[in-house]
Amino acid sequence: MVVCWFVGLTTLDVVHRASARPGPDEKVTAVRQDVAAGGPAANAAVTAAALEAHAVLVSALGAGPVAQAARADLDEREVQVHDVAGPDEEFPLAVSAVLVDDATGQRSVVSPDAALVAVRAPRPDAIAGLPRPDVVLLDGHHPEIARAVLAHVAELRPRPLVVLDGGRWRPVFAELLPAADVAALSAAFTVPAELVPGATDAAHGALLLGAGSVVVTHGAAPVEWARPRRADDGAVEVGERGTVPVPEVDVQDTLGAGDAFHGALAVALARGEALPDACATAVRVASTRVRKVGPRSWLAHLPELTEPHGGAARPGPEPARDEG
Repeated sequence: MVVCWFVGLTTLDVVHRASARPGPDEKVTAVRQDVAAGGPAANAAVTAAALEAHAVLVSALGAGPVAQAARADLDEREVQVHDVAGPDEEFPLAVSAVLVDDATGQRSVVSPDAALVAVRAPRPDAIAGLPRPDVVLLDGHHPEIARAVLAHVAELRPRPLVVLDGGRWRPVFAELLPAADVAALSAAFTVPAELVPGATDAAHGALLLGAGSVVVTHGAAPVEWARPRRADDGAVEVGERGTVPVPEVDVQDTLGAGDAFHGALAVALARGEALPDACATAVRVASTRVRKVGPRSWLAHLPELTEPHGGAARPGPEPARDEG
């Protein structure tokens, strides 16, 4: 069984599904309510566990009823949680208010994410005691945790693959992108122009900052992937690139679709799939997610997706990276 670490944010998502969005000073009645652990790292970990990987979530939950509710959901999904905050520490775990449009499946989210408190770095000995990862995914939240995990990963031989979940730009990404074997970006991701003068798009900007390869999702449009090429003058350009089609499906719920993609991508890479095939696997998983209503009901439809895409393991993304 492959081992994947998911490093970053955990929230508690309170999800209401309604036929209309409320206006100012207006209340609408929900047709469905769900409560589940959320956050990019946590949702990706849940997906990985459903795909029969050993999913380790390195995050901050702490004590209190909000954390207990999130932890109970993660335990039920067989995610191993390494809580940097500690189970007895009072910690303001974020609560995300989510509204899903019953007609379109599109979601709106209000959340403090990780902005309420700064999280300390985990102890090196505590990280070292976790199962050795094949792939480590970072979501950019809780930077001190990400830095500590990267320091640990850099000492491992062979070095695990590092995947970066880039939903939207955060300053810490300037540090994390050079360590990323795969930067998985949303269409909304942008690299500040002053950091990458001459970048043609976000994928090129991420490659200029040192990412080993880039994946860009575009919702229902094809997923792009790209690898760098070094020009004769030493400049980094976009080299080999391609697209992976996204099937047309009846969209019921888009909440966590990107997180499902990232969790599946991490598992596929850990199993040795080449980057285009890993993207295809992740597309299949994310497409399953959006067809089902609710944050967890879709997981029951994943057993047929637990085998590597195409049947046989393939080499991982190129170029290989060694921090030595």
